[in-house]
Amino acid sequence: MSRTPSPDGRPTPPAPRHGLHIVSGKGGTGKTTIAAALACALAVDGRRVLLCEVEGRGGLAELFGVPALVGDEERRLTRTPSGGHVHGLSIDAEDALLEYLETFYHLGLAGRALDKFGAIDFATSIAPGLRDVLLTGKVYEAVRRGPTRRPGAYDAVVLDAPPTGRISQFLNVHEAVSGLARMGPIRNQADSIMTVLRSATTVVHLVTLLEDMPVTETEEAVTALRPTRIAVGSVIENMVTPTPLDPDELQQAAAGTLTVAVPGWSEAQNRALAAEFAVDAARTQQQQERHTRLTGLSLPLAAVPFDPAGIDEAALFSIADQLRGQLELEAA
Repeated sequence: MSRTPSPDGRPTPPAPRHGLHIVSGKGGTGKTTIAAALACALAVDGRRVLLCEVEGRGGLAELFGVPALVGDEERRLTRTPSGGHVHGLSIDAEDALLEYLETFYHLGLAGRALDKFGAIDFATSIAPGLRDVLLTGKVYEAVRRGPTRRPGAYDAVVLDAPPTGRISQFLNVHEAVSGLARMGPIRNQADSIMTVLRSATTVVHLVTLLEDMPVTETEEAVTALRPTRIAVGSVIENMVTPTPLDPDELQQAAAGTLTVAVPGWSEAQNRALAAEFAVDAARTQQQQERHTRLTGLSLPLAAVPFDPAGIDEAALFSIADQLRGQLELEAA
């Protein structure tokens, strides 16, 4: 896709259509970090992006170094170097149910009374499908503001979703409500949500480490999502270890046969260094083998190198640049 150069000669960032980017990954793969970086990648040229979390850990606020998100507030988390704005929303199932009762049944005071008696907690516990409908419903409400330019509209919404082990169940709200309601507001809400999730402007991004279990869960998630007809947009390989070695050198290093001769070091010290190289090279070879497995999914791949300095806002902006350079984000 061609891009018109900006006055300084650089390509103008693509214009993302109003859409929903859902980010999932096995626990420990850095999916929240990637979700935050993806939101920053989409927030260019004055565009507003909403970054949502549904697991209640306060991870988004911590990443951006701001006070915790409270209730249903949509607060700005950062202004990106690309000239956009990222806002945050932490979605709570109980709060969403209270809002639902008020909207559809006008039970504002009664709903709060039920909350005091623990009835709402009880309801979402015995009907976990209802919980998922409520959580995705809040995201749906934010997404549908975009095309109509309603107050508080966003150019894109990024959802830090549950892990890959239950992502298909979380998103398949039709299945979630099948045993709860065949008609009425809950069913209508589920139908509307599924229309958005199956639209051409919604994609799922799966985050993985190049380790066996995360890669296996990624493969399983792709298979599990197919029946839902919700598109998988990309697989993002996180914390990849780069190597300056060519394949032959890497093979030699992994086998311990790469010649290491540091001036001034004893033979024993060079042997010890070669042994360390062998461990690292073997790990890199395994990463490359798992990368090959992921190419078999026939999905766009992006790679984010491991950063030993850790993650702060500057690191998020750097990852955002990498994602913008590797993924066609405007396709979502």
